[in-house]
Amino acid sequence: MENKIIDILKGYTKQDNVFLAERGNKAILTALRIVKEKYPDGRILIPDQGGWITYSQYANKLKLEVKNLKTDMGVIDLKSLKEDAKDMSTIIYSNPAGYYAEQPVKEIYEICKDKGVMVILDVTGCIGSDFYHGGYADIIVCSFGKWKPVNLEYGGFISINSSTSEDKKYLENLTFEKGYYSALYKKLTDLKSRYDFFEKINGKIKSDLKKLNILHKNRNGINVIIGFGSEEEKNRMIDYCEKNKYEFVECPRFIRVNENAISIEVKRLE
Repeated sequence: MENKIIDILKGYTKQDNVFLAERGNKAILTALRIVKEKYPDGRILIPDQGGWITYSQYANKLKLEVKNLKTDMGVIDLKSLKEDAKDMSTIIYSNPAGYYAEQPVKEIYEICKDKGVMVILDVTGCIGSDFYHGGYADIIVCSFGKWKPVNLEYGGFISINSSTSEDKKYLENLTFEKGYYSALYKKLTDLKSRYDFFEKINGKIKSDLKKLNILHKNRNGINVIIGFGSEEEKNRMIDYCEKNKYEFVECPRFIRVNENAISIEVKRLE
């Protein structure tokens, strides 16, 4: 069963070296330890919003110098990236930003390769989706936690284009409980129907609320985030969510957007 799971993940990532981990955060920490091994005085770019909290926590723990990268409400600004990538070692970012807005992964990767910057891509919100077909990263990380597309509520993985003997001392120490193999295999093979469900709900929300300020409304994603300029607008969205039994979080919120907005958490639906 493990080999079947690894083969599926290789197909999704387009990378040949895949290692299951007990947590998505463990995969992130392992990726950053590989960076630290390669670049002892490394400098890392982290988007200013739309990512995950442990990116900077672990980078600081490993004494990697962090620089915030300007984004357009989570979506990486390519002009800023071209400028900020100078003298940097690595970038780590999520696709889609804040689970709601697809990133230009190909363009990001090409800019980083031109600047000699290693790319770590978090695909928790797009693994196995129609809008992300793998590649465009040196290292890929993913969580299978609660409220994720692969909602196993345990584990994750890291994949890497090519691993050195130095990398393996971190990768080969990762563990994953065999008792989860069967459930993980089923969730990975059922991903298309799960994304179809997300897409249907996402489309309905955008249609229902089309007159409001839907952020990055034409980008692929799972959640729907809507900006508001008044308490009346905010309360209207909250009423809509409560009526339709959609969970939501209020922003500004680093892991979504640093704007006055309501994030409708489609990814939490079953």
